Amino acid sequence: MTAAHPAAPLRPARFGLAAKLFAILILLGAVAVLITGVLGYVRARDALERTIFAQLTAARETKARQVETYFRSIRGELRLLAASKMVVDAMRGFRDAVDELDRKDVPPDMRQRVDGWYNDQYMPMVRRLLGPDTPVKDFLPVGSAPYFLQDLYIVDNPHPQDRRSLLDDPGDGSAYSKLHALYHPLMRTAAATLNLSDFLMVDPKTGRILYTVDKDADFATSLQAGPYRRSNLAAAAARCAAAPDPSATCLEDFADYLPADGAPNSFMAAPVIDHGVVIGVLVARLSIDEIDNIVTGGRRWRQEGFGATGEAYLVGPDFTVRSGPRTFYEDPALYLAEAKANGTPENDIEDIRRYGTPVLQQRIDTVASRAALGGVEGTGEVLDFRHVPNLSSWGPVRVSGVKWGLITEIDSSEAFAPVYQLARDLMIVGAIALLVVIVTGAWLSRSLLGPLRELTAGVRRFAAGDTAAHVPVRTSDEIGQLCAAFNGMIDDISEKNVLIENKNRENEELLLNVLPAPIANRLRGGEQGIADGFAEVTVAFADLVGFTAMSSDMPPANVVSLLNGLFTRFDDAAHELGIEKIKTVGDAYMAVCGMPVPVPDHAERMVRMAIRMVHITREHAMEHHVEMKLRVGINSGPVVAGVIGKSKYIYDLWGDTVNLASRMESGGMPDTIQVTRSVYEKLKDEFVFESRGTIEVKGKGGVEAWLLKL
Repeated sequence: MTAAHPAAPLRPARFGLAAKLFAILILLGAVAVLITGVLGYVRARDALERTIFAQLTAARETKARQVETYFRSIRGELRLLAASKMVVDAMRGFRDAVDELDRKDVPPDMRQRVDGWYNDQYMPMVRRLLGPDTPVKDFLPVGSAPYFLQDLYIVDNPHPQDRRSLLDDPGDGSAYSKLHALYHPLMRTAAATLNLSDFLMVDPKTGRILYTVDKDADFATSLQAGPYRRSNLAAAAARCAAAPDPSATCLEDFADYLPADGAPNSFMAAPVIDHGVVIGVLVARLSIDEIDNIVTGGRRWRQEGFGATGEAYLVGPDFTVRSGPRTFYEDPALYLAEAKANGTPENDIEDIRRYGTPVLQQRIDTVASRAALGGVEGTGEVLDFRHVPNLSSWGPVRVSGVKWGLITEIDSSEAFAPVYQLARDLMIVGAIALLVVIVTGAWLSRSLLGPLRELTAGVRRFAAGDTAAHVPVRTSDEIGQLCAAFNGMIDDISEKNVLIENKNRENEELLLNVLPAPIANRLRGGEQGIADGFAEVTVAFADLVGFTAMSSDMPPANVVSLLNGLFTRFDDAAHELGIEKIKTVGDAYMAVCGMPVPVPDHAERMVRMAIRMVHITREHAMEHHVEMKLRVGINSGPVVAGVIGKSKYIYDLWGDTVNLASRMESGGMPDTIQVTRSVYEKLKDEFVFESRGTIEVKGKGGVEAWLLKL
């Protein structure tokens, strides 16, 4: 039988079950919070983005319709006015009156006044815009009529420059002045009603401006040969002069118009037709202010839902704006600083300062503007002209004669501010939720694993031998039931251990009754084939003389009781003297001294044991009123001892020493102790012996023997 290998000690876990459970709970809670937060943030951002794009698109489409409606309204009013009898009659009358003035000579003082006005009043503005070297001769009137009309309605006009239109009749009595006094109030009222900057009447043949409401420097000049022949006014008039269609209108995009102090102006013209012949062109000058007012919503961005950074603006085919950006109106200094920082040329910045408007000066070439001018509608998050991310909606403005794009946008930082706030709120809520998960996880780990730790500690104490290692039962759940079951198991095992210990004690006592204690220990230790040699021991054999004949007349119970009482007293004596009882066979008793634990006085002890046995036998016989005598034989020498048997063990001795001791007993006399020479030699100085001489021993022949005197 091989011994089982002892179980290797368990290495302490790096992370306990509590740490693992706690980590799993934290991980699950963190993942749940993270997924919820991310999904909430993404969906909220997408929803807000869709909402903002919808709002921007709605605002863009509304403003685009307003711009288109504005131009459609101007077209209708202009066609209606151009077809009216008043304009037809006025066109014929003004043309004839101008021709009449052309046939007159210009007085020198009049020429001098007009030239002086150009030098002193008009050219400083022109040179500021076009350069200091611009010659005045390029702008002076050509012909008599321009001198007469500009002197009467501009130079000698009693009203300030911006109110020249209030002069109806200069009082010179000319045919032109009479016609002017008749038609001018009507045309002035029409311009004011339609919110137009000016109405002009142009001769289709000569290109001469026969009439204007505002009386600027272009009054009475020629759009074919004069200084403004390359203006958008000249282009609009020329197109409509060649279009004998009452429904025709000719619109020219905004451009810097010098007579209007260089401000951006657009012109819409309609032919004046009489009997199928174009006799003139009626032109309306459109100020950028009206378009700007529509697009910017009267600069009420917040009221229109654009917040703090949102705006709408028009872009022309040259990528310059047709309406002012919001920053220009709210903080001009910041606008110019940002324009400079974003790479706007210095001369464009100076033009913006000079004209007081970024229209036709600021260039916006972005993804949104390119798409809008390309006729594509769309939305997206793009960089604006400031290189700032924003949400934009873009699309074309469908106005015949111009190619414009309209863009509405709002800074991404403002648009997504609620989402950013939501993200912060989600982070706070997530942190709180995670804290709750941590606290709950810690509580759960403690509530679940506290009893498990106690159970583990109880198991360890039990494994260390503490059979009273009970654990407290704190709950009634599965863990509590497990603890209760463990306590029940401990109680059962403890009871069984007590029973086993009692049985083991009984077995030990039985084994010790059969075997010497050292031999029994070796046998329990698993040693097989126990056999030892001892060089010097003393063996004694004792036998009751005549016991067999005596016991034949006695009841069995009395025989056993008599013999058991006697041998028990022998055993007590052997125990006191350190002598090992080997066995009893019938009424014979065998013992040895000096083994299995060697002692130096083994012979003396055995002789004293023999003396006691003789006296005990005498006393026991007297007590039981029987005739019993004991015969004892003793010998010293080497022996072989060992355990034999499997189901029933016996420890026995072999050798000549044992045989001779047995022959000493069988050859002895009742109530005597017979010893061999080896015993005699050891004890002759301690005890008194009487020599018997040589006695015959079976298998040995003659052997010397001595009787111990009692």
